[in-house]
Amino acid sequence: MNDRASAPGELALIEALMNTLDVETGADQLDSAEGRAPFALTAGETEPAKELRESLRAACLAHAGHAPHRQVRPLTDLLAEAPLLVTVDETGVAQLHPAKPSLTSRIATAIALSPTTWPRLKACEAPHCHWAYYDRSPAGRSRWCSMQVCGARAKMRAYRARKG
Repeated sequence: MNDRASAPGELALIEALMNTLDVETGADQLDSAEGRAPFALTAGETEPAKELRESLRAACLAHAGHAPHRQVRPLTDLLAEAPLLVTVDETGVAQLHPAKPSLTSRIATAIALSPTTWPRLKACEAPHCHWAYYDRSPAGRSRWCSMQVCGARAKMRAYRARKG
């Protein structure tokens, strides 16, 4: 649904995971081996990945000023299960790494490495959509993944309600 460029850097992983579900149709890419492959997930890791995805969606809806679409496990609780490790090389350069390889650890690392840009990763306010997008607007107040689709629909509904 999104007609925008992908999120920058590490946030692209989060955006990609969130957009594995088409909320409108219910089609879920994580239900297939092909859809899980970009995230290096096994079939047994599907349900925890879906739980993580929906907690990320709730956080991104909050970034856009919206309530969660449904009750989810808090993202903080999920990320607590994915400790991060700080390493310092011989030159004194510090780097952040997942303590153990997992999708949740990779997501935690992406959030930690993106403190100023993470809040700009949002979920479309349209209830039939909730597609993840990166808000590049100067004021950071974008509301829809696409002005041509979700934005146009919302504006048309508002217009019709006024003309009613």
